[in-house]
Amino acid sequence: MSDQFSRTAALFGRENIEILKRCRVAVFGLGGVGGHCAEALCRSGIGYISLFDGDIVDVTNINRQLIATHKTIGLDKAVVMRERLLEINPNAVITAHKLFYLPATAGEVDLAAFDYIVDAVDTMAAKLELACRASQLNVPVISSMGAANKLDPAAFEVADIFETSVCPMARIMRGELRKRGVSALKVVYSKENVTHGPSGCNILGSNAFVPPVAGLIMASEVVKDLINR
Repeated sequence: MSDQFSRTAALFGRENIEILKRCRVAVFGLGGVGGHCAEALCRSGIGYISLFDGDIVDVTNINRQLIATHKTIGLDKAVVMRERLLEINPNAVITAHKLFYLPATAGEVDLAAFDYIVDAVDTMAAKLELACRASQLNVPVISSMGAANKLDPAAFEVADIFETSVCPMARIMRGELRKRGVSALKVVYSKENVTHGPSGCNILGSNAFVPPVAGLIMASEVVKDLINR
């Protein structure tokens, strides 16, 4: 009998589709990386997805973020993402939380409730808080490193944070995690050197093809890890 997961089941096996339907995944950050990751998880059959982002859609998001269109400008990212995912899989349980995850708000989220955590936020404090709390709870987490000012989507790799190189964000994370006693963290990072924009440009550059690739790689790792655990 065919259903929307028939093609996925042909690759993973129907028994693994049933496993994914029971899994709970939290996605923190729904920008260029996190939005594509969340949708790929939904299309892969994850049954319970919790979305966390305190931001609204801005016109500057349209160049790269999945949910950003002229119709969604000004709307809550988490709410828009939830509506989109439910259109893809009405049987999934999707919850939207308008929340910026930071040390000050971390206590509002029970990370132990999840089978996997996706860190697609863009603040160092939030990344460190998620990594530390997840490590203490023994909850798997995958973290995205910098995708801004990059042009090569093929330069991404998956590695433990302490095996990374080139990426400036990963370098800072390594040092801070050592101070906090965290010995491992799976990350998606780019070995491409940062591309500097035109002289006088003081904002981070982005495009439509680099952040989405990072998000899709993260979704791939989550799905494979949940099946293989």
